[in-house]
Amino acid sequence: MTELVQAIFSSGMVYALMGAAVAVILSGIGSAIGIGYPASASAGVMTEDPRNFGKYLILVALPGTQGIYGFVAAFLVVAKLKLTNMEVAAQIAQDMSTAQGLQILYACLPIAFAGLVSAIQQGKVCTAGVALTAKQPAESGKALVFGVFVEFYAVLGLIITIFVLNGISLPVPV
Repeated sequence: MTELVQAIFSSGMVYALMGAAVAVILSGIGSAIGIGYPASASAGVMTEDPRNFGKYLILVALPGTQGIYGFVAAFLVVAKLKLTNMEVAAQIAQDMSTAQGLQILYACLPIAFAGLVSAIQQGKVCTAGVALTAKQPAESGKALVFGVFVEFYAVLGLIITIFVLNGISLPVPV
């Protein structure tokens, strides 16, 4: 285990792991903030009329998907670095250049920033959707569609991260 830790901190793998962490942290922060807006609004309108809880729940949960996308990106980095096999991961870490580690870090930035910003903005859109649903429950589908439009940009960020990660070649352990 200490061999792997030494290899990580003396190679580009430290940057690669930072990329995975940034993807999870920034998209997770965005989701947490984004969920807070419609959750607060939903709790407020349900004090008057709790019948539309299911419709509100969807609007509250929608900004949480960006955090999941960041987790998916980090999982892909872990798989790419073969961190489930300590011997192979140690060999990759020893042979990984700083440039390769930075490539993985940079590959994680699209979902990190798209997840952060889109989740917050989606939370604002979903908050307006809660207000619409409270006044006109039959129109909740339209509110959901508006939230999905913002989701599209987080999906694009994840797709770019996946494409770039797949284009990075790492040292092959012998």
